[in-house]
Amino acid sequence: MQDKVKVEARNIAMSYGKTQVLRDIDLVIEPGEFFALLGPSGSGKSTLLRLIAGFNQAQSGQLLIGGEDISRVPPWQRNVGMVFQNYALWPHMSVWENVAFGLQERRLPKSVIGQKVAATLALVNLEDYARRRPNQLSGGQQQRVALARTIAIEPKVLLLDEPLSNLDAKLRVHMREELRTLQRKLGITTIFVTHDQEEAMTTADRIAVMDQGVLQQIGTPLELFDNPANRFVANFVGTINLLPCRLRKASRDMVSLVSSSLGEIELPRLPHAPEAGDVEICFRPHAVTVCVADSVRDHEHVWLQGTVSGVEFLGEFVRYRIRVGSTEIIADQTHHAGTTPFTPESTVNLGIPRCEIRFISN
Repeated sequence: MQDKVKVEARNIAMSYGKTQVLRDIDLVIEPGEFFALLGPSGSGKSTLLRLIAGFNQAQSGQLLIGGEDISRVPPWQRNVGMVFQNYALWPHMSVWENVAFGLQERRLPKSVIGQKVAATLALVNLEDYARRRPNQLSGGQQQRVALARTIAIEPKVLLLDEPLSNLDAKLRVHMREELRTLQRKLGITTIFVTHDQEEAMTTADRIAVMDQGVLQQIGTPLELFDNPANRFVANFVGTINLLPCRLRKASRDMVSLVSSSLGEIELPRLPHAPEAGDVEICFRPHAVTVCVADSVRDHEHVWLQGTVSGVEFLGEFVRYRIRVGSTEIIADQTHHAGTTPFTPESTVNLGIPRCEIRFISN
């Protein structure tokens, strides 16, 4: 395979007429990295992927692969491989012919093509399906054919445009594991577009969260989940509780926080916390403890009393919606066999670990 290469976007901007779809995109994807572009529909993630492939043209900025500016290089000369959402297999060709197609276009000797096709089909465990047509394959097998066809040409960069979206839920989980295993084996720099946060979190080394053509935050799955940079990232990556508050005063050890719905809460002084003003605090539902109203409290948590307004049994955990004053807080509690969930209108205590609370500036 090709040597691992770095992909860089420098101040990329792109518009369709008066509509700006990418704004000042700056990012570096390291050699051999599995990198995800994550965002809702219309966020610009697929546009950026197609720009790297050469199917789109930016109005300004530079795009580099392996240190070479390819901004004006046509798609067929970039040596990148793209797997499309619908796989784009030739229906009249066999699996072998589909995988061989790109190699034949490069006019390689027949013996070399045969060797490369056989090796690639073995890599994706499709040796026994070489003579079948795409309509004789399952969705997961078709996806592997599309991957094999792209890998066979030995691209510098592998581009994946939501390749799992057409699969059912269980197969999608299985295929994302296969995809990650294959990428690690090949070591090829891979850029994966998805709107599914779970797919991005479970496959990618790092993730760029996009919204309205802007990079909102880049980081590892843990960084994005534990320390979201803004309200959009906090809401998009996982489920979260966001509460508007006002910082009234700050000292070396503690900050005093005033919320119109929760009263005054004292929190440890957190790194990068604003000194004062209107902010939001956020914390994840799984961090919240729900217990009976007369339970013992400790100083490691912020304790609140509330009323259960909704209960959802989700198998591994129970999701509660709990009214605290005029605010509703989501709390996820691990389910254990034989336990009985709280019922609606139950009065409960909520314990929010102080170390789990983060500030987000408005």
